[in-house]
Amino acid sequence: MNFLHNPPRIGIIGYGEVGKIFSRGLKDKSAAGVLGVWDLAFFDLSAREAALAHATQHGIKAHSSLRALCEASDLVICAVTASNTLAVATEAARFMQPGSVFLDLNSASPGTKQQAAAAVQGWVPDVHYVEAGVMTSVPPHGIAVPMLLGGPQAAALAPVLNAWGMQATAVSEQLGVASAIKMCRSVMIKGLEALVIESYATARAYGVEDYVLPTLQETFPSIDWQAQGAYFFSRVVQHGQRRAEEMREAAQTVREAGFEPLMAQAIANKQQWVADQAKAGIFSDVAKGARWQDYADTLLTARTKPLLK
Repeated sequence: MNFLHNPPRIGIIGYGEVGKIFSRGLKDKSAAGVLGVWDLAFFDLSAREAALAHATQHGIKAHSSLRALCEASDLVICAVTASNTLAVATEAARFMQPGSVFLDLNSASPGTKQQAAAAVQGWVPDVHYVEAGVMTSVPPHGIAVPMLLGGPQAAALAPVLNAWGMQATAVSEQLGVASAIKMCRSVMIKGLEALVIESYATARAYGVEDYVLPTLQETFPSIDWQAQGAYFFSRVVQHGQRRAEEMREAAQTVREAGFEPLMAQAIANKQQWVADQAKAGIFSDVAKGARWQDYADTLLTARTKPLLK
């Protein structure tokens, strides 16, 4: 890899929450002191001004196109939504530079990652595709969020990333293994989110939450069920769309294993439902740091048919 012995030029595709966090964390690691980003938001009149202003504020170069970013980068980090994983990899493939690396952070199934790798490596000689499974929420950790790497160049890339303050572990030369680990975990974690939202909101509707939560505390005493509930509600309200897309990829992972994704699909549907409520603006008056009860009450107020009179 070109950048193993030289400071790299880093480009990040996707300037959402993850892209912003990684761009700020890695800014000082680029060869010329400039880290480049590109996002479709740069062409969206409603979002362009805020996105470009944020990049300028943090000294990050906003490229004019995906092509410009890829041609100016030795390491391309892709951090888009799960549903765009393959499309973005296919588009970027045409512009990757010989010897460069495409690090795919997206939450996608093993099959999708394998297709993305074939696309990236099919256009330009000596381009390396490395998959990453990001194993927990990025904001508390920043670039030090634990991630698993997979692919023939994963073992070579991991120490480079770790030297920059990241926490990367190579788990397999085989593409798809890191993503399989991530997706199986997502079924459990995103499933807990969906279960908590459904259980808590329903308990609130019947006025029985003061009975339900103590039983959970008794059964699982290591979890603060009040605080965990508030966290789950807030994260799904803020990022439900992204979570729903990830869970659709998790469902695809289950299918690729030969099983019917009954639970994974249900989780995706619940996450999407909350995302749709958020998009409709029903949570606009819920303050940052709100209790789970505030989120649940908002959902109850938005019901078309109350459960009890």
